Amino acid sequence: MVESTEASADAARYLQQAIDVGREGMRAHRGGPFGAIVVAPDGTVAGAGCNEVTSTSDPTAHAEVMAIRAACAGLGTFLLDGFTLYTSCEPCPMCLAAAYWARVKAIVYGATRADAASAGFDDAFIYDEIGQPLDARQIPMRQLMGGPAATLFEEWRAMDDRTPY
Repeated sequence: MVESTEASADAARYLQQAIDVGREGMRAHRGGPFGAIVVAPDGTVAGAGCNEVTSTSDPTAHAEVMAIRAACAGLGTFLLDGFTLYTSCEPCPMCLAAAYWARVKAIVYGATRADAASAGFDDAFIYDEIGQPLDARQIPMRQLMGGPAATLFEEWRAMDDRTPY
C-alpha cells in the first residue's frame, strides 16, 4: 500500500507532536524521553502523554499508556477503534499490549527499540522473556487455586449486564 503525500505529511506532523510532548515532559523532569498522542479518524488529537514513570512512581506510566488513558478518559470509552497511536519510540511490550487492548488501528513510531536501548532503555529482555516457557522465566510463576479462580469467568459469562471487551 502506497501512502499519499498528504497522509505522509499528516503522519509526520502527528509524530512531531508526539516527539514534542516527550521533549516537554523530559525537560520538566516528569520521566524519560518518550511522548505519544492518539489521533481520531477525523484527525483530532484525542489524547497525549509523556513518560511519567519517575515523577509518579508508577512503572506503568509510559507515554503510550498515558496517551491511551487520556484519550479513553476524554472520550468516555475503553476502545479506540479507528484511532492511530503516534509515539516517539517503538513501543515496549507493555505499551504494545495496551495498544492492542485499546484496539487502535495503527501505530506510527519514530525511534526504534535499538535507539532506546542505546540510551539505557533496553526492553529486549522483556521481549525475550515473553517467548520463554513459564518455568524458564526470570520471575517465577506458579498456578494455584485454578478451579476457584476460574469460577470468576463462569460468573462473568452468566452476567446479563456485563460490558464485553
